[in-house]
Amino acid sequence: MSRSNPMTSKSDINQSLKSSPESSSISNTRQLLGIKGAALGKTSVWKIHLQLMKPITWIPLMWGVICGAASSGHYSWTWDNLIKVLVCMVLSGPLLTGYTQTLNDYYDREIDAINEPYRPIPSGAISIPRVIIQILILLATGIITAYALDIWSYHNFPNITTIALLGSFLAYIYSAPPLKLKQNGWLGSYALGASYIALPWCAGHALFGELNWKVVILTLTYSIAGLGIAIVNDFKSIEGDSKLGLRSLPVIFGVETSAWISVVIIDIFQALIAAYLFCIHENLYGSMLILLIIPQITLQDMYLLRNPLDNDVKYQASAQPFLVIGMLFSALALGHAGI
Repeated sequence: MSRSNPMTSKSDINQSLKSSPESSSISNTRQLLGIKGAALGKTSVWKIHLQLMKPITWIPLMWGVICGAASSGHYSWTWDNLIKVLVCMVLSGPLLTGYTQTLNDYYDREIDAINEPYRPIPSGAISIPRVIIQILILLATGIITAYALDIWSYHNFPNITTIALLGSFLAYIYSAPPLKLKQNGWLGSYALGASYIALPWCAGHALFGELNWKVVILTLTYSIAGLGIAIVNDFKSIEGDSKLGLRSLPVIFGVETSAWISVVIIDIFQALIAAYLFCIHENLYGSMLILLIIPQITLQDMYLLRNPLDNDVKYQASAQPFLVIGMLFSALALGHAGI
């Protein structure tokens, strides 16, 4: 993979110009969403700002808010509740996940120059001052929105604001030195998994119910399955992580072993949640969760275990829906049981 700046690489530009209209459209879409196979050409500065926020990563956190509302057991279909959930989804997705992704791109610009040179910062498509302004605006808007949700929900203690501040701090120490949690394979991957599952789930739960330690512990346990997903996300960065000394799990254990670690973690901790559902007599939901694990195992064998580097995106697109549907069933079970 070339290490040169793509804005000054004539071969890259020429290759982009030779692309067919169809492939160019696909690569432009990937560029906007922030996934592999993106285009390298110039585009609107506002699209670049959006690309920094990686919209494709918003979805699991917005889904986590829905799971939290379901696990509260107190959600009812009113316009007030629906709008409240939508605002919380915007908080978890575009605002705070957008902040996290922009912050991560800012601190990873040297790694991205190796792994993903089409990203806005290493490609020179956006200036550093604009990136910093975006980080500050998203963070401030997110915290203000969280506080507004606390007021809207008549909270005596600002639960959602606390979760937002905790998530924002976690995002900072994940990406920024001196801690830079992503340098530690296990700790960094778990921090990412908790951010994707536990934090938005707890925020959604706090909107309509009492956020208790049992819910927090259960979501943190579920987040260990998210650690497995975080490992898959690290496959695309192996070259840059290795060159710059970041000890992600694929760098530490190698690709094949990391793929096995990922699938074992995902399957075992979903099975443990299913076992817990049986223990609280939510047998139907527990059975449905077990049934959802079966196609995951099939897809893990078909894609991830056979060729992790080439099939990582395909695997996530095909297998993750079973994981997130399982999260919703688990949340419905908790709400039904009054946990």
